[in-house]
Amino acid sequence: MSHKPYDDIPGTTIFDPDMAFKGYHLNQFALSLMKAENREQFKVNERAYLDTWAMTEEQKQAVLARDYNWMMRLGGNVYFLAKIFSTDGLSFQVAAASMTGMTQEDYAQMMLDGGRSPEGNLYKKEQA
Repeated sequence: MSHKPYDDIPGTTIFDPDMAFKGYHLNQFALSLMKAENREQFKVNERAYLDTWAMTEEQKQAVLARDYNWMMRLGGNVYFLAKIFSTDGLSFQVAAASMTGMTQEDYAQMMLDGGRSPEGNLYKKEQA
């Protein structure tokens, strides 16, 4: 992958064409969870169901760990990954809070207060 102008934004994974290519099979797996029979098969034996997909081992481990930030770094699109946390009975807000390391309550309050402050979070080079 070539250098991109947004590579210097801290804590941000941009879903661009390179990431779409990288995460294709991960996202297709997640999309498969829209069907009840696939969700049930996944719940019965997650590893066996994951092994039916041409995902990398690292992608499978990220799913098993339910580490959504890791999945996004491996090409997962949060809107497809929503199928995984929905399968687990989690709301988007709970999953988003887990991605920030915050409790659901603290995350909800932060969003009600206008989101994160951009102060000190504009570019990685500013954090040095």
